[in-house]
Amino acid sequence: MKGYSIGDVEILLGLPASTLRFWEKEVPFLTPRKDVFGRRIYSPLDLCVLSRLKYLAQDKGMGLKAAKANLEQEFLAGDQGVKADIIQLKTSLFALVARHRALGTSPFSLPGASDDGKE
Repeated sequence: MKGYSIGDVEILLGLPASTLRFWEKEVPFLTPRKDVFGRRIYSPLDLCVLSRLKYLAQDKGMGLKAAKANLEQEFLAGDQGVKADIIQLKTSLFALVARHRALGTSPFSLPGASDDGKE
């Protein structure tokens, strides 16, 4: 399974690496694995959790503490609507990556930046 580097996640979610590292310390269920060199490798599930945290904490203005509590309740309650949203997000993410690969471009380049087709 391919993972995503912290730089990839910065671009995909628009969150700085410092925020990602801080959230990892504050949110116990956010645990990206690390490679042999200690670099974080984020799974698609990690991206879903981060995306939901970002939505709750920043987009809805809840702050990290409230967003974390809300997300914990969603996990415990097994809210089917949230599960469906996560599955849809994951499907969209994989489709986006596949589309870019088919075009020979990088899905991790910034919009408007020149892309030489290298990943």
